[in-house]
Amino acid sequence: MSMMEEALASATDTKVCVVGPGSADGSAAMFRDLFPTAGKVLVVEDPRTKSVAGDNVVSRLKASGVEVSEYVMNPDGSDFHATYAKVEEVREAIRGERVTGNGERGTGNGERVVVPVAVGSGTINDLVKRASDELGLRYMVVGTAASMDGYTSYGAAITKDGMKQTLSCRAPLGCIVDSAVAASAPREMTASGYADLIAKIPAGADWMLADAIGSEAIHPLAWRLVQEPLRAAISNPSGCASGDEREVRKLCEGLVMSGFAMQAMGSSRPASGTEHQISHYWDMEDLSFGGRPVSHGFKVGIGTLFSTKTLEFLLRHDLSTLDVDKAVASWPTTFDALKATFPAVYGDRPAHIRRAEDEMAKKYTTPDKIREELSTFKRVWPELSERIRAQIMPFDEVRENLRLAGAPYEPEQIGVTRAKFRDTCRGIPYMRNRYFGLDLVTRLGLLDELLDDLFGPGGIWFPMPPESALTSSPSQTCK
Repeated sequence: MSMMEEALASATDTKVCVVGPGSADGSAAMFRDLFPTAGKVLVVEDPRTKSVAGDNVVSRLKASGVEVSEYVMNPDGSDFHATYAKVEEVREAIRGERVTGNGERGTGNGERVVVPVAVGSGTINDLVKRASDELGLRYMVVGTAASMDGYTSYGAAITKDGMKQTLSCRAPLGCIVDSAVAASAPREMTASGYADLIAKIPAGADWMLADAIGSEAIHPLAWRLVQEPLRAAISNPSGCASGDEREVRKLCEGLVMSGFAMQAMGSSRPASGTEHQISHYWDMEDLSFGGRPVSHGFKVGIGTLFSTKTLEFLLRHDLSTLDVDKAVASWPTTFDALKATFPAVYGDRPAHIRRAEDEMAKKYTTPDKIREELSTFKRVWPELSERIRAQIMPFDEVRENLRLAGAPYEPEQIGVTRAKFRDTCRGIPYMRNRYFGLDLVTRLGLLDELLDDLFGPGGIWFPMPPESALTSSPSQTCK
């Protein structure tokens, strides 16, 4: 059984997935197999994705006898983002095309409904995914760029109530990623996907740490779906940057497998570590640069550099000789005591404080439990540290690969000063109820030492240049 067959066998939502050059040519055949009673198709696209793939998909659907309508997002070509207002726009476009019947939920009683087909990348896929789910409909996606791992994942990253959130919704019933189209996508989109995929290396090490203390056990299939194709997928960053179809195809396959791993486990754990928490933190702050929002992959890429350094920092410490009593003594004895530190961490940012309070109300660990966790790490560290050392990629190699892929490799390239970067890294241990490498650093009482090591004299991000030193970033066209 191939890895794709394994992935599809374990998927809760997606029944068919094809990645390869020219695969969009098979969109009509896939559609008719998956939706034999559909009354109509609504292809959702934007002007660019319409030209590179949408027109082809529409033509093939029509030739197969399917009734097709098109909905072009922002037909003037202006930028748009995955906001809940855009979800509502797509939902109403789908609703307006609904074929008359007993309902729109496709209950299997013979009614014929409209089926949405997303033609695009991250933004369009997320909008159609959520809008379809709100209407009780299944959808299909034809991906046009190797820009993120969300094609086959459950959930959609949507900005709602002023905050980027992962809203629950089913993954597509069918997925096509045409690697020839993806290879011709704007270079920064491929770079964003490359950065999102290389992040799975330190994310895997974070998962090893969580598994060691019984926080989140490693799911063997989800682990393999992400980690087995990973090294090959990121092995040629220059080839990805140059649009080599074979290299972009490997990147697409790695990203699709990451989404399948999330389906298999019902969690983002296989694909998300410390680096994603940095990205989510900047989502809360609406990070933009040059007047445009910074892409998810670019934020994650910079976060990956910090996550890698965090793991290297831990590996320099021999936890088998850890003074557990000393570490426990530095931990807040109650949740209220921990909560009292948040104003100093987050300053005048009430939304951050509220988020930290909500997450840590679930995540706070008593000193007795901290003692148990650190004692476990002390016992297993000789073996665990070797596994982590084998898992991670050296920092200098990660940074060089990001550079070769055309992704940002310094925080200033996404509009983040080093002072802001340090401030972010101090705040993220309390922003998610999930165990990461940075949690271990914090529970060891070593967070200040880590930050001084990275941002102080002699550190990789020292000195801290003024804001005027911010450098230009690739454009953020990731639809």
